Order: sequence, then structure tokens, then C-alpha cells
Amino acid sequence: MGEAEVSGRQLPRHIAIIMDGNGRWAKQRRLPRTAGHQAGVKRAREIIEECGRLGVEILTLYVFSTENWRRPPEEVSFLMGLLEDSLLDEVEKMHRRGARVRFLGLREGLSPQLVAKMRAAEEKTAGNNGLNVNLAINYGGRAELVEALRKAGEAHGEILKTGFDESLVEKYLDTAGQPDPDLVIRTSGEQRISNFLLWQIAYAELYFTPVLWPDFDRTELTKAIAEYRRRRRRFGGVESVASKENK
Repeated sequence: MGEAEVSGRQLPRHIAIIMDGNGRWAKQRRLPRTAGHQAGVKRAREIIEECGRLGVEILTLYVFSTENWRRPPEEVSFLMGLLEDSLLDEVEKMHRRGARVRFLGLREGLSPQLVAKMRAAEEKTAGNNGLNVNLAINYGGRAELVEALRKAGEAHGEILKTGFDESLVEKYLDTAGQPDPDLVIRTSGEQRISNFLLWQIAYAELYFTPVLWPDFDRTELTKAIAEYRRRRRRFGGVESVASKENK
């Protein structure tokens, strides 16, 4: 499938990816897990570039979950260092391409240096109108919902007894103001959601591939989009072709 066949209205507006398999990729090559994470960063860069080139509106990448803190301390330390060291360089590249960066997740528990860089990245790219890149760091779907409900309660108090609805919850989600994902991709062969965007992906199309994240290149992304285009989306109602919904 050529570029012309995956552009414009035929694209999902919002693609979300669970980037899984860095450790297994490294193990297959008899490399340390850290090498897998470094390769994963490079692959993320390529996929961000490709989504921008194709005209995707929003790309959400699951970078580090609230559950990832359970990994060995040395691996967590490396991941946090990798994020902090690469953030400025990657944001600068995205900024030059006109991308807007936004971070999802809890900032409590992250180092002050990393949080400062995250805030600076959001401010620097706030005026860009290209691809919107959501980076989910210290993110968990359940934690996001708890936080959204807490904020709604603080802001609206008594109104919640009579005026509590979906639109109020959505107002306080990390993704507020953005359309929900159309396509969720998970690499490495696992077929589960792993606490990712639990509210937002209620009607997303799910695509699971055995390809490990460091090997998920532009060709693999094209395959995922092609599969999305073959799906029939109903949203609980009548049948609708995926590509027609993105006009």
C-alpha cells in the first residue's frame, strides 16, 4: 500500500501505541535490557516522524506506566535517566517538525529535573499545529480516572449529585480536548490493554502484532493502518466503514 493510500481521511485521527518488547528484543540478541530500551527510543522517533508525514492528528505513546516502578531498581533508574537525557533532544526534533508535545500521567514521583523538562517541552511546543504527540509517563488508566474524579469533585462539589455525566469526567482527563483513539496498537504479541487509556479506548480498534517494538518500523505501521481500514466500526449502532468516519 503506497503513501497515497494511507493519507487524509483514510487515516485514524488518533493512534495510541503500547510499545512492548524492548527487553525481549535485547534478550534475543544477547544484549542487556538497557540496549533494548535505547533501540526503543530510536523506533519511537521514527514512528513519530512517520505519523507526522502521513498526517495523523494525534499519536499517544505509552512510555512508562505506574506499574513499571515494580521493575528492578537499576532498570527503572536507567529508564528515568534515558527519558531525562533524551527528552530535550527529541523535543527539539519534534519542535522543528511542528509537533506539539503533551505529557499524560502523574508527575508526583518523577524527579524535579525530569518534570521541569516536561513542562518546558509543553511550553515550547504549545503553539505548534502539526502532529500532537502525547507521551504517557508514570501513567495508569485507573489512576487517571481517580484523579479526574477528584478534580471534578473539588471543582463542582454539589453539582455532582445531579449533573454528573461523561462530559464532566472527560473534562478532567489527561487527554481533555482531544478525540479518543481510533486505533490502539500493541507490539510483542501480548493481547491486553495493561491499564492504558481505559476510558478513551472504549470504542477503539485494537491491533495486536507479534513484532517487538524496536522492530516496529514504518512498514509495520502501514500494516496496522491497513488493517484498521478494513474494520467495520459500529459504536453500538449501525455499521460504518472506518475510513468514512475520518472524513
